[in-house]
Amino acid sequence: MLLHPTLNLLNELGLTGMARSFQNLDAQPEARALGHAEWLGLLLDQEVSVRRQRRFESRAKAARLRHDASLEDVDYQAPRGLDRSLFLKLGSCDWIRSKRNLLITGPCGVGKSYLACALGQKACREDLPVAYHRASQLFDMLALGRSDGRYAKMLRALSRASLLILDDWGPEALSADRLRDLLEIVEDRYDRGSILITSQIPVDRWYEIIGNPTLADAILDRVVHNAYRIDLTGESLRKRRASPLEA
Repeated sequence: MLLHPTLNLLNELGLTGMARSFQNLDAQPEARALGHAEWLGLLLDQEVSVRRQRRFESRAKAARLRHDASLEDVDYQAPRGLDRSLFLKLGSCDWIRSKRNLLITGPCGVGKSYLACALGQKACREDLPVAYHRASQLFDMLALGRSDGRYAKMLRALSRASLLILDDWGPEALSADRLRDLLEIVEDRYDRGSILITSQIPVDRWYEIIGNPTLADAILDRVVHNAYRIDLTGESLRKRRASPLEA
């Protein structure tokens, strides 16, 4: 089967979305009634869609989100105090573009990490760079980086993300090194990027986790003052979902 010269040229230029659309249209007799502008519009729409999907896949891979979560799959019926209107507003990602923060607190199993990852996935779809880290693992990585000379490079990488997700922060008190790490992260991101923190510990007890009053003021003033808050309640969703099987 001979390939159309235009199809060859589109592939040579790396316009694979347009090439695929060209093939599909060329195989449809009714498409021959379309004008040149309509053809071009359809080809361009497909190319834009393909490129957006590639960017999303690249962003999502780099983010390394813990859950394959999406806004469409969020459960608003579970009795956990999730404000649907607020969460959908956050799903626009305008708070990330405005360099604001988000704090999600609540007991174990109410879906804090899932909600964080759903917002992270939406940010990737909006072509915003995202970095996800379990808080304790990130501090361990930074400790290794401090010992092998990669510390500054790791901090720079964190600062490049439009959204940094620190999942499952607390409840253990922070060591002096981890306090310095957290202050560096917060300082680097202040008015330059957003932080999403999930924690089982209510925000009014975060001073206890930080321990040092001076550093607590410096850190929390930069994190809390411009943050949206989601305070979840209720029992574990995992327990509720397991109940019918146990009955």
